[in-house]
Amino acid sequence: MSATISTLLAAVCLLTNVTVANEPSNDEQTPQGRELFDFDGRQALAKWQIVNDGVMGGRSSSRVDQGLDGTMRFSGVLSLANNGGFASTRSRGSKLGLKGGDTIVLKVKGDGRKYTFNAYVPRRRMAFSYRVEFNTKKDQWTEVRIPLDQLVATSFGRVVRGASLNPAEVNSVGILLGDKKAGAFEILVKAIEVESASDGETLKRTAG
Repeated sequence: MSATISTLLAAVCLLTNVTVANEPSNDEQTPQGRELFDFDGRQALAKWQIVNDGVMGGRSSSRVDQGLDGTMRFSGVLSLANNGGFASTRSRGSKLGLKGGDTIVLKVKGDGRKYTFNAYVPRRRMAFSYRVEFNTKKDQWTEVRIPLDQLVATSFGRVVRGASLNPAEVNSVGILLGDKKAGAFEILVKAIEVESASDGETLKRTAG
């Protein structure tokens, strides 16, 4: 069991380039994304669930609740006890209408720790996801841009070769913490959006 969790955490160390920036000012032109999830309504969190290392013997704990400013707060305590070391939240299964060339945009306020974005597809292979790490800035709102073609396929922490992502199959996304640093954590998520390549082209033509 310990070997399995260790290999799962190894995948979190995969480095892929994503863009983290302060939120753009109101006068900056940026592509207008399609909102996948917002957290302003009373039922917004019903679409989300918790999956921690307890499923494999670990002792980390986490929860999601709604902030007063219409955000989702994902918080808890990461524990390395019993060979554990990850906590995560993910959306419940539902087709998201993604396509090739799309970019996921996260609007988050973190605690300075490194998190992982996961995209899930229906697969028989256990613990399978496409993932990439992103940094947060303590107590600062940032915009994290994740091109879908930069996600890496993994299963139990091992890179899965030849498992190219078909964006149309993605039916769940999530955020995971597994930085091997025991202690409390908190990240606020204001929105999760998707921008298509055509959004950027439209913006360029308008600006030109």
